[in-house]
Amino acid sequence: MKELSSDSANPAPAEESDGVSRRRFIGSLGATAAGAVVLGGVVPATDRTASVSAQSVGEGNSFYHLRAQAAYQYRTNCAKDNFEPIPRNFARPNNGDEELYPNRIGSYSKGLAHQPNGEVVPAAYNSMLDALRTGDPAAFEQIQMGGTVKLTSPQAGFAFDLEGPDAFSMIQPPAPTFASREVAAEISENYWMALLRDVPFTDYGSNPVAAAAAADLTSYGSDFKGAKSGSGQVTPNLLFRGVTPGDKAGPFMSQFWYRPCQFGANEITQKIRTTMPNINYMTDFNTWLAVQNGVAQGGGAFDPTLRYMRNGRDLGEWVHIDVLFQGYFQAFLVIAGMGVPFDNGNPYKNSTTQTGFATFGGPHIATLLCEVSTRALHAVWNQKWMVHRRLRPEVFAERVDRTAYQGAAYPVHSEILNSINTATRLGGYLTPGNALLPMAFPEGSPTHPAYGAGHATVAGACVTILKAWFDESFVIPDPVVPDETGQVLLPYAGDTLTVGGELNKIASNVANGRNIAGVHWRSDATESLKLGEAIAISVMKDQKKSYNETFSGFSLTKFDGTTVVV
Repeated sequence: MKELSSDSANPAPAEESDGVSRRRFIGSLGATAAGAVVLGGVVPATDRTASVSAQSVGEGNSFYHLRAQAAYQYRTNCAKDNFEPIPRNFARPNNGDEELYPNRIGSYSKGLAHQPNGEVVPAAYNSMLDALRTGDPAAFEQIQMGGTVKLTSPQAGFAFDLEGPDAFSMIQPPAPTFASREVAAEISENYWMALLRDVPFTDYGSNPVAAAAAADLTSYGSDFKGAKSGSGQVTPNLLFRGVTPGDKAGPFMSQFWYRPCQFGANEITQKIRTTMPNINYMTDFNTWLAVQNGVAQGGGAFDPTLRYMRNGRDLGEWVHIDVLFQGYFQAFLVIAGMGVPFDNGNPYKNSTTQTGFATFGGPHIATLLCEVSTRALHAVWNQKWMVHRRLRPEVFAERVDRTAYQGAAYPVHSEILNSINTATRLGGYLTPGNALLPMAFPEGSPTHPAYGAGHATVAGACVTILKAWFDESFVIPDPVVPDETGQVLLPYAGDTLTVGGELNKIASNVANGRNIAGVHWRSDATESLKLGEAIAISVMKDQKKSYNETFSGFSLTKFDGTTVVV
């Protein structure tokens, strides 16, 4: 293609054109885009008409032509920056369970037709694979379903995005394998989460079931990847917490769940509608099998009293019906209400004549939370359906149950069988002869694979935006914790809680809250927070090139504790 020179193709305009200096205009584009304008950007023939039309609006001046070329070059540069050359025969790694087990006992199959023993009908699974391998929309309509419940958005992972990396270029490490001790540790945690669902988080330190849970998970040693003390112990107060900076400090739940905030003229008190205690679902095989086949289930029973979240059942219900980026939008409203300073990189922080709004201000931040959420969903849905197709905990627990009590001989790790047969471990607390996982939701898990986790990926993306925009070191004033009834907020006196730490914590609360409900694994949560973080950083890098303001970048602390400038 012929390289177009803006100066030769268009006569130099007068020094001032439409109130904009040509020199100032080119300077405002940034070094890369300005260079493209001065030296001549490569513009496809199909784009030249648009460029000429833009020029004609300027009544003979080249301002609009330059702008069109600069806009094209900016988008091209972003695409080049995000492009990852992929070898022709490259395949993203998964844990190998799908190929290892021809009966697909280690793979996601919910909603498809199942056999009476709980295994998927082979032809049904293959019909799903055919659709995923071809990407043909018509093939998705031919998947052999088992009931009326539908698969959730299996084509979403094929969508292209105009900012950030392409979904197919993202890599999540393989999930733990079906027969591994790590999976045994993870399902043990899921069982304990279900057993402690109605115990207030503040009571874990004195609750005997929490003490048994901590001892059981500690026995897995390095195969259990949850929060531990400095000596490598899982203590009752560390149960079910995340592993990011700030997760171990203070109360289990983030302060952003409790502080009132203003949504415009509306005040949000943060009490929620939760469900009644001591009600669990899918605890018999016939119901479990019906759910796997996609037979719709009835609804739950709701608590008539609104409450602050104080236990796993409350948190599980919140993550059951939340609006994608809701928790982080509310955190943004709380942060704004507390007057938390902007990050030092904000170009308007020290301006004496301007304030941020459409860029670097409230509307920019608020809408960016939604923006990165869509990118996060495309990326994680690609991982779920195209790469990993990991089974849900409710299905693995059935494999444990049939191995322990029905002679199925599935290759589950002996450690989980030992735990459910030992009185001081899970065997002393689960219903005798029944290892099905008690679920918080009547329908069990959603109808899409477990790994990665959508909630956790969105959490990682949104929290990363907020950590970039605000001063992470700001200390939360007057922290609180709910009482056992969830009706009253009590003062908390203990660890110093910061904005950065509590943002990490709210992300972990959401990610692990899905585990407490029984629908995800710990590794789903941990790895998907990182995926969301990477997506948010990439989107911010793309957007950084677009600003007119002098902007050197935001600093933020990643989930691994390292600091980066974006």
